[in-house]
Amino acid sequence: MWKTLRQIARVGRISEAPVEAREGVVEADAESRIRIEMLRVLGRALTVRLVDAGSCNGCELEINALSNPYYNLEGLGIQFVASPRHADVLLVTGAVSANMELALRRTYEAMPEPRLVVAAGDCAANCGVFASGYAIVGPVARILPVDVTVRGCPPTPSDLLWGLLRAVRRDLPVLDSAHQGGQPS
Repeated sequence: MWKTLRQIARVGRISEAPVEAREGVVEADAESRIRIEMLRVLGRALTVRLVDAGSCNGCELEINALSNPYYNLEGLGIQFVASPRHADVLLVTGAVSANMELALRRTYEAMPEPRLVVAAGDCAANCGVFASGYAIVGPVARILPVDVTVRGCPPTPSDLLWGLLRAVRRDLPVLDSAHQGGQPS
């Protein structure tokens, strides 16, 4: 332990550079715009039900990043719920497999009106690398009416936030091409 403490004292704090010091200042602007817009639009909590319809879990890793202190999803008033009966938005990842088709339909039908569906990732949009799989039924839009598609493999947490915001408020523009991640459409 003393060795570790000496190394910490010798090297100092190792962490990422502040957002302003990074070269991706455009990314920081987009994230702050998203946060401001979320707080303005969502006067109440937004509840999201996540369904993995057959993905590689890359999108889920980025969705989990939304819960860390940097993105602070719950601080914006957005919560993930276990029951579709409490959900405002259905967030679907992955190409829909034959085993998940019925479960996805039932989840959607259990949601209260109005139902919003966000397809997250290239696999949910067009089956991605799983397009030629024998067990793949198709993209999410073939099974459910999709309101917003968030492109990317996997989409960045900022893009996912923007996609959730676009599902709630349809008049928002698509992210500009200067943004580094995938573009919601």
